[in-house]
Amino acid sequence: MSVTTSYLQKCGEILEKVKAQEAQIQQAAAWFAQSILAGRVVHLFGTGHSRIMVEEMWPRYGSFPGFNPIVELSLTFHNNVTGANGQRQAMFLENVPGLAGRILRNFALSELDCALVISSSGTNNVPVEMAELFQQQKIKTVALVTKEHSASSNSKRADGKKLTDFADLVLDTGAPSGDSMIYIEGLETPVAPGSSIGGVMMINCIKAELAKLLTDAGHPPKVLTATSVVGEQKATALFESAYDEHSQRMSRLYNNVGKDR
Repeated sequence: MSVTTSYLQKCGEILEKVKAQEAQIQQAAAWFAQSILAGRVVHLFGTGHSRIMVEEMWPRYGSFPGFNPIVELSLTFHNNVTGANGQRQAMFLENVPGLAGRILRNFALSELDCALVISSSGTNNVPVEMAELFQQQKIKTVALVTKEHSASSNSKRADGKKLTDFADLVLDTGAPSGDSMIYIEGLETPVAPGSSIGGVMMINCIKAELAKLLTDAGHPPKVLTATSVVGEQKATALFESAYDEHSQRMSRLYNNVGKDR
């Protein structure tokens, strides 16, 4: 069997694990729909490569407003690898206690909000604290982790708690422990991760379920759509109206910042 065939076979196994979570996917979508229909947002957060899932949800083609994508460059900027803004610093910062609180200090949160926190291991301080703070604000919190990887990983927190300890609902990417899925003869360590595959499938399943719920409720979302599908004029109108709605929703997160302190 070729390594390509082996990898795709393992991706097929991930697909089956995602399919088995349909009820959980629908539950997450239902909670998110309640927040969006109430004029609020679903907060999205991930560090490292979990940023991929944040941007997969919004904004990109086939997505729509209703989300607050929280992406800290200090925790997610990988391009330089080493040197200034390098990976060593990012990996250090994602385990600094208290940073999550400083990030959320910028927003006026509401119990009407929801949150989706993504972390494959579910063990680094910042995403775990982020979920903890959301729950303290009585915000329904969904965790997207790799269950096998999280179970075999040690928490960076002194109390040993992980992201799953602060989640109202846990979704699993379906990848293996360590994430990488392919072993090659003569190579000591595995290559080709799988969590992004399962994570992106999860995100788009939620997105599709959510779009249906919003449409059924009489509030079809403004979907960012390519000109090849709807033509240039309609595509431009959709982009402008979606961005306007995003700004309006975000403005509510800033209006009363600090007033309850």
